[in-house]
Amino acid sequence: MEFMSTICLFLVVILTYFLIVFLLKFLYSAQTKLPLPPGTMGWPYIGETFQLYSQNPNVFFASKVKKYGSIFKSHILGCPCVMISSPEEAKLVLVSKAHLFKPTFPASKERMLGKQAIFFQQGEYHTKLRKLVLTAFMPETIKNKILDIESIAVSLLQSWEGRLINTFQEMKTYTFNVALLFMFGRDEVLYREDLKRCYYILEKGYNSMPVNLPGTLFHKAMKARKDLAQILAKILKLRRQMKHDYSDLLGSLMDDEEGLDDEQIADNIIGVIFAARDTTASLITWILKFLAENPSVLHAVTEEQESIIKNKVERGEDRILSWADTKKMTITKRVIQESLRVASILSFTFREAVEDVEFNGYLIPKGWKVLPLFRNIHHCRDNFCDPEKFDPSRFEVAPKANAFMPFGSGTHSCPGNELAKLEILVLIHHLTTKFRWSLVGPQNDIQYEPFALPQNGLPIQLSLKR
Repeated sequence: MEFMSTICLFLVVILTYFLIVFLLKFLYSAQTKLPLPPGTMGWPYIGETFQLYSQNPNVFFASKVKKYGSIFKSHILGCPCVMISSPEEAKLVLVSKAHLFKPTFPASKERMLGKQAIFFQQGEYHTKLRKLVLTAFMPETIKNKILDIESIAVSLLQSWEGRLINTFQEMKTYTFNVALLFMFGRDEVLYREDLKRCYYILEKGYNSMPVNLPGTLFHKAMKARKDLAQILAKILKLRRQMKHDYSDLLGSLMDDEEGLDDEQIADNIIGVIFAARDTTASLITWILKFLAENPSVLHAVTEEQESIIKNKVERGEDRILSWADTKKMTITKRVIQESLRVASILSFTFREAVEDVEFNGYLIPKGWKVLPLFRNIHHCRDNFCDPEKFDPSRFEVAPKANAFMPFGSGTHSCPGNELAKLEILVLIHHLTTKFRWSLVGPQNDIQYEPFALPQNGLPIQLSLKR
C-alpha cells in the first residue's frame, strides 16, 4: 500500500507540474501574444540539471542549439531558464539591456554566498560595492603585491618537486592563498587554516539542490557558511580594536564612509573568495595541460620568460619580477586568452528578468533566469576558425566583437580579472624557467564538477631543470 501511495503521489506531482507549466504558458501567451522560447523543461523541479552537469557542456548546448536555434528554454538547478548563444544576444542581456536583467545565481548559491554580495546587486549599491572591490584589485594596487604573489608561487612549486601531484587541487591552494592575501593582507596567515577548513566544506555544496536537511551537501555548506561568518566577525572586531589603516579588500569594505555592516562585508568577502579561487585554479590547470600537449607553444613561452631573466641579468638587476616585466609577456598572455576560450571555465553566467521582457520575438517572463552561453560563443565556427584547436596565435588579431567574453561584459564583468592574469603570469614564469613537467596517465577525458577539468585534476610529475 505504501509503495502504491508513493507512486500515486509521484504521478500527481508530475501531472501538477506539467499543468502549471501549461497554464503559465497559456496565460503569458494570452497576455502578451508572444510565445516562450522553444525547448524542454525536463523533470519537475530537477529540470535538466543532471543532463547539463553530467556530460560535456558542449554536447548539451550544441544539441539544444541545433534543435531550437540560438535562444531556447530549459530548467536548471530549480530555475526556469532562457539560454542564449549568439554574441549579439549576449550583448543585449549583459550591456545594452542590462537594466532588464539583474545579476543572480540559483537559490542555493545565493544563500551560500550571501544575498548582499556584489554578484546580485544593481544600481547605487552595486556601484558602491564595485568601487570598493576595484580599489583592492586595480593595477595600481596589485602591482605592489607582485613580490608576495611570487613568494607564494615559488614556495608552492618547490613543494612539488619529485612528487606526483593533482594539479587542480594544488592550484586551488595557490589561488586561495593569493585571494586571502588580497582579502586580509599579510595578516592572512593568521586565519588561513580556519578559513580554508570552512570554505572547503562550503564549496562542495555550490551546485547542490537547495534542500536544507541534515546530511545533505546544502545543509553542510550552510553550516560552514555560518562558521565562516563567525570567523570574519572576529577579524572585524580585532581590526576595529587595532584602528590601523589597511590597504586590502577587507580594509576597503570597512571604510566608515561607505557604511557597510558586518553582514554585508561577510557576504562580499565570501563572494570574492568564490570568484577568485576555483575559476582561476581551473584555468591554470588547463594551461599546464595545453602547454604539455603543444611543445612548440611551450618552447615559445619558455623562451619569452627566459629572455626576461636574461635581460635583467644583463642590466645588473635582481631576478625579482616587476610590473614592467609582465607587460613583456605577450606570447604567454595569448596562451592565457586561448586557454580561456578553449576551456571556457565559465560555461555561462546567470541573469534574471526583472519584468516581462520581449526578446527577439519571444517572451522572457519576469523572474526567469537568463543564461548567456559563453562556451557556445567561444566554440562557434562563425566566431573562431577551427574552434576546437588550441592556437594562441589566433589572438594576434583581435577577435570578432562580443565573441570573446571570458570575464563577462558590461558593468558586472569580473573586477578581479587583472589579478587573475597576474597570478597566472607569475606562476608560469617560475614554472617554465625553473621546472619541467610531464602528464601522468591518460588525459583524453574531461570531468565536470561543476567546472570542466582535465581527467582526475591533471596528475603531473614535476622536476627541477638542471
